[in-house]
Amino acid sequence: MDLIKSLLDFLLHLDRYLDLWANEYGVLLYAILFLIVFTETGLIVMPLLPGDSLLFAAGALAARDTNELNVWIIIPLLIVAALLGDNVNYFVGKFLGNRIKMQERILFFKREYITETERFYAKHGGRTVIMARFIPIVRTIAPFVAGAGSMNYSTYIKFCIAGALLWVTGISLAGYFFGNIPFVQKNFELVVFGIIGLSVAPVVIGALRKRTS
Repeated sequence: MDLIKSLLDFLLHLDRYLDLWANEYGVLLYAILFLIVFTETGLIVMPLLPGDSLLFAAGALAARDTNELNVWIIIPLLIVAALLGDNVNYFVGKFLGNRIKMQERILFFKREYITETERFYAKHGGRTVIMARFIPIVRTIAPFVAGAGSMNYSTYIKFCIAGALLWVTGISLAGYFFGNIPFVQKNFELVVFGIIGLSVAPVVIGALRKRTS
């Protein structure tokens, strides 16, 4: 319970934590941001890290006159972090895919998840990889399932790169241009909830359509 409270506090007050880390660690903050993004995208057991809100908060911090972060360093650095994480996740999925299909389950993955996702990829194509990038938890699971399924690497990597470019650049620049508006600064928790709401909306809408169809 304490861990959940700490994680929630971290998520809702990322702006304060980044300020604190910038003062305490200086340029090492770039390495911390890199590690968080890599962990969220690369380690299948860590899907709850706050990727979207972290990018937004980092962009907002970079826009301040204190020059604690440079947005033009953040963007390429975190694109690389996301791509490295995705590739680790993809090849772990590739390695474990046949075992899942033979053993029914590994960790929280069932054989049916792989089969269902393969059908989804077949229907919607590689753009699914791009869409998944913007949805919390799904962006951690999608590369693993792509590797465990039948999507070949040459197809996957093209959409993976496009997704990373759009995700990191779009949300970091949104934080850079809008994060220091007084209302946003005073209501950062509401902004975080808004980002999460927009991110999970496609999943909720899709589930409701499936239930009513």
